[in-house]
Amino acid sequence: MHPPLTLHKHPMCTEIIEQFQKCHVEHPIGKFFGECTDLKIKLDRCFREEKALKRKANFEESKKLKEQLRILRKENAASTQ
Repeated sequence: MHPPLTLHKHPMCTEIIEQFQKCHVEHPIGKFFGECTDLKIKLDRCFREEKALKRKANFEESKKLKEQLRILRKENAASTQ
Protein backbone atom coordinates (compact mmCIF):
# COMPACT_ATOMS: atom_id res chain seq x y z
CA MET A 1 0.00 0.00 0.00
CA HIS A 2 1.26 3.45 -0.80
CA PRO A 3 0.29 6.94 0.35
CA PRO A 4 -2.11 9.04 -1.74
CA LEU A 5 -0.52 9.78 -5.10
CA THR A 6 -0.77 13.56 -5.00
CA LEU A 7 1.95 15.14 -7.10
CA HIS A 8 2.46 18.20 -4.90
CA LYS A 9 3.27 16.02 -1.87
CA HIS A 10 5.83 13.90 -3.73
CA PRO A 11 7.84 16.18 -6.04
CA MET A 12 10.71 13.69 -6.33
CA CYS A 13 8.43 10.94 -7.61
CA THR A 14 6.24 12.91 -10.01
CA GLU A 15 7.36 11.10 -13.16
CA ILE A 16 6.90 7.63 -11.68
CA ILE A 17 3.49 8.56 -10.23
CA GLU A 18 2.31 9.73 -13.65
CA GLN A 19 3.58 6.52 -15.31
CA PHE A 20 1.90 4.41 -12.62
CA GLN A 21 -1.43 6.21 -13.00
CA LYS A 22 -1.19 5.93 -16.79
CA CYS A 23 -0.55 2.19 -16.47
CA HIS A 24 -3.66 1.80 -14.33
CA VAL A 25 -5.74 3.67 -16.91
CA GLU A 26 -4.34 1.71 -19.85
CA HIS A 27 -4.63 -1.68 -18.13
CA PRO A 28 -7.84 -1.64 -16.05
CA ILE A 29 -7.90 -5.44 -15.72
CA GLY A 30 -4.19 -6.16 -16.12
CA LYS A 31 -3.35 -4.04 -13.08
CA PHE A 32 -4.88 -6.80 -10.95
CA PHE A 33 -2.60 -9.40 -12.55
CA GLY A 34 0.74 -7.61 -12.17
CA GLU A 35 0.79 -5.45 -15.28
CA CYS A 36 1.91 -2.39 -13.29
CA THR A 37 3.97 -4.15 -10.62
CA ASP A 38 7.36 -2.93 -11.89
CA LEU A 39 6.18 0.67 -11.65
CA LYS A 40 4.76 -0.01 -8.19
CA ILE A 41 8.15 -1.26 -7.03
CA LYS A 42 9.88 1.83 -8.49
CA LEU A 43 7.29 4.03 -6.80
CA ASP A 44 7.83 2.36 -3.42
CA ARG A 45 11.60 2.84 -3.74
CA CYS A 46 11.14 6.48 -4.66
CA PHE A 47 8.87 7.05 -1.66
CA ARG A 48 11.44 5.41 0.63
CA GLU A 49 14.23 7.64 -0.73
CA GLU A 50 12.04 10.71 -0.41
CA LYS A 51 11.15 9.83 3.17
CA ALA A 52 14.81 9.23 4.07
CA LEU A 53 15.74 12.68 2.73
CA LYS A 54 12.90 14.32 4.66
CA ARG A 55 13.87 12.45 7.81
CA LYS A 56 17.49 13.60 7.48
CA ALA A 57 16.43 17.23 6.90
CA ASN A 58 14.08 17.12 9.89
CA PHE A 59 16.83 15.66 12.07
CA GLU A 60 19.25 18.43 11.06
CA GLU A 61 16.59 21.05 11.76
CA SER A 62 15.86 19.54 15.18
CA LYS A 63 19.57 19.62 16.05
CA LYS A 64 19.67 23.35 15.23
CA LEU A 65 16.57 24.02 17.30
CA LYS A 66 17.90 22.03 20.26
CA GLU A 67 21.15 23.99 20.14
CA GLN A 68 19.25 27.31 20.07
CA LEU A 69 17.13 26.15 23.01
CA ARG A 70 20.23 25.11 24.94
CA ILE A 71 21.77 28.56 24.38
CA LEU A 72 18.57 30.32 25.48
CA ARG A 73 18.36 28.21 28.63
CA LYS A 74 21.98 28.93 29.43
CA GLU A 75 21.42 32.69 28.94
CA ASN A 76 18.23 32.56 31.02
CA ALA A 77 19.99 30.68 33.83
CA ALA A 78 22.85 33.20 33.82
CA SER A 79 20.51 36.19 33.93
CA THR A 80 18.46 34.84 36.86
CA GLN A 81 21.49 34.31 39.08
